[in-house]
Amino acid sequence: MPDSDVLPVTVEVHLDPADWSTDLAEQTRRGLVDDPPWVPPVWFYDDDGSVLFDEITRLPEYYPTRAERSILAERADEIARRTDAEVLIELGSGTSEKTRLLLDAFVAHGTLTRFVPFDCSEGVLREAAVAIAEERPGLEVAAVVGDFHEHLGQLPADGRRLVAFLGSTIGNFDPSQRAGFLRQVSDLLGDEGALLLGTDLVKDADRLVAAYDDAAGVTAAFDLNALRVLNRELGADFDVAAWSHEAHWDPDARRIEMRVVASDDQVVRFAGLDGLEVCIPAGGWLRTEISTKFTRDQVAAELAAVGLAVDAQWTDEAGDFLLTLARPARSSRPAG
Repeated sequence: MPDSDVLPVTVEVHLDPADWSTDLAEQTRRGLVDDPPWVPPVWFYDDDGSVLFDEITRLPEYYPTRAERSILAERADEIARRTDAEVLIELGSGTSEKTRLLLDAFVAHGTLTRFVPFDCSEGVLREAAVAIAEERPGLEVAAVVGDFHEHLGQLPADGRRLVAFLGSTIGNFDPSQRAGFLRQVSDLLGDEGALLLGTDLVKDADRLVAAYDDAAGVTAAFDLNALRVLNRELGADFDVAAWSHEAHWDPDARRIEMRVVASDDQVVRFAGLDGLEVCIPAGGWLRTEISTKFTRDQVAAELAAVGLAVDAQWTDEAGDFLLTLARPARSSRPAG
């Protein structure tokens, strides 16, 4: 339903809170009994966690946000010209802060009529949708509350579409999840659409670890806050003081693993998971997130596997981060 009698804003909610909670609890249960154990990274993002993550993006060690923003600032006009998009869909939109660079370029280009931010957080999405509509009179904002794995089919199928998936969020998926997700996005594009994908690039291991284990300890606080959220939301009994943060680089999988490490033997009970008990020995760990790093060729190959062809790739000046514009290989629209 419309959010305002004046602003052209709608919010479609496809994520039922009860179903979402049940599914998330089941994902967490599966992860906790896996070897090694893990939990979904969504547990990071309560109010405190969101504030901490915002602080992380401004840390000197954490380059991805600055690098991606610099590419968008330089290339947004070109992206608008190359795609002539009528509909911009942003997956995992959050506050759409960086996406405003794209929106400004498309408004100036004159083709864009609708912006579709997609996220699982209804409150943040509603606030961002209204703010963007206020900032850009005449632009329709049609927000969608949903889950990547369930509701991509609810996104608009009309108009020439550009789907933006920024922030290297795709690096949080394992290879099979990435392939499934990219297949869904490829189907969403139709024949004339395009995908704008942000990916962090492989680089020196020490620099990668520092980006996820900063000297000020902000990332450590962010990681450990997930245990407090699990205590609150799933009735767990983590003694947070008995755990520490670790950022581990896995060179074979080319990914950073965020972990919480037990200082001594731990038995954690989850009342909200029917009393499930998880035993982790001293020095053992629970994985809270993965962040895969890519090469240009790897990105192109994973896109090609789902029928998408690279139209253009751009990096920041330091070569830290990659933005890839891809189109369906069947597209009749000329590249560039």
